[in-house]
Amino acid sequence: MENINEIDELVKLISKLPGLGPKSAKRIVLKLLNNRDELVKPLVKSLAEVYQNISRCNICGTLKSNSIDCSFSHCKIIEKKYNKICVVENISDQWSIESSNIFSGYFHILGGTISSVGQKKEDLLINSLVERVKKDDIEEVILATSATVEGQTTAYYIEDSLKGIEVQITKLAQGLPVGGEIESLDDGTLFSAFKNRTSLKNGSN
Repeated sequence: MENINEIDELVKLISKLPGLGPKSAKRIVLKLLNNRDELVKPLVKSLAEVYQNISRCNICGTLKSNSIDCSFSHCKIIEKKYNKICVVENISDQWSIESSNIFSGYFHILGGTISSVGQKKEDLLINSLVERVKKDDIEEVILATSATVEGQTTAYYIEDSLKGIEVQITKLAQGLPVGGEIESLDDGTLFSAFKNRTSLKNGSN
């Protein structure tokens, strides 16, 4: 079959998505081409709207509409007040925890880990986390980073950043396997990890 540049480029782009390789990408492209009106048109429209109208909040890191303007003094994404905040690496981790109905409180999405390729401490929303804890009267910070070297390194750095602030710091406990990532855990494992979370000493003196 003759190589068509547009199709080849689309296959390359789709194959970059998580869990998809070239073969899966080709099947998806063929499905799209065979259903142009039902799939391609609405997909293009939806992607364009997401690209134009959705972004990450530069304070808490969650997804929001560009029409929403948040500040430290008032979060317009979540109107309800909480006294707990759960710190995760990525939005996919937030979605996994939300779908399990384990946690009721604020989320703070770092946007990666300190040791991630191309990531620096300055790139993560750690400074804004400290400000949120101070301004929102947070009583507990739950470190729900992955049980990887990078995740634990990030957790230690956050713990150190919160020293001197009157707040309880806890981390997910048993049930979270070594090397495990939050988004890949089932609801039962997440429930166990949250229920048995352990308290970390926070030097507030």
